[in-house]
Amino acid sequence: MSAPQSSGVGDPDHSLVVAARGGDRQALDTLLRRHVERIHGLCRRMCGNEADADDATQEALIAVARGIGRFDGRSAFATWIYRVATNSCLDELRRRRRRPTLEGDQHHDWAPTMAPPTPDTAEHVVQRLDIDSALRRLSPELRAAVVLRDLCRLDYAGIADVLDIPPGTVRSRIARGRAQLADLLAPGNLRDGGERRSP
Repeated sequence: MSAPQSSGVGDPDHSLVVAARGGDRQALDTLLRRHVERIHGLCRRMCGNEADADDATQEALIAVARGIGRFDGRSAFATWIYRVATNSCLDELRRRRRRPTLEGDQHHDWAPTMAPPTPDTAEHVVQRLDIDSALRRLSPELRAAVVLRDLCRLDYAGIADVLDIPPGTVRSRIARGRAQLADLLAPGNLRDGGERRSP
């Protein structure tokens, strides 16, 4: 197995990765805890609702735990886990397409125990729901590129590594995805549930 390269001394996860690859369960636990919020944030935007995001996050964490010994360090550990999480989300989206859904069933993020938003946060919540609704209408390929760039703040080379596509394709997908989002988020184009209004 090749020694870590990009996951070297400049990578803040380096020492934990080395220990985890050597079988140190505590190091692995620390790595997972360090990145779980980022993984869930990615899954949340990719999947569009908490239930599927939770499932994809769990699958991603399991895949990281099982695959840590095969991580070869050719990319930073954070880039590798984004790749694992993105693949988990795409798998979850494929499973969702095969599941029967009730007519009019919509995915919302309001947990029963969540307090209603205050006036100060209401506008932010509405904007987030609008963005989530618009993201759900993008193809998984465009959605992944936009989320990795605009939420995860990866550069184009990092996204190309995560998605295993050329950087030029990354730029094209981001441009197309952002253009579609701008159209979807234009006033009058979204209503509850993310459906476009009829012309």
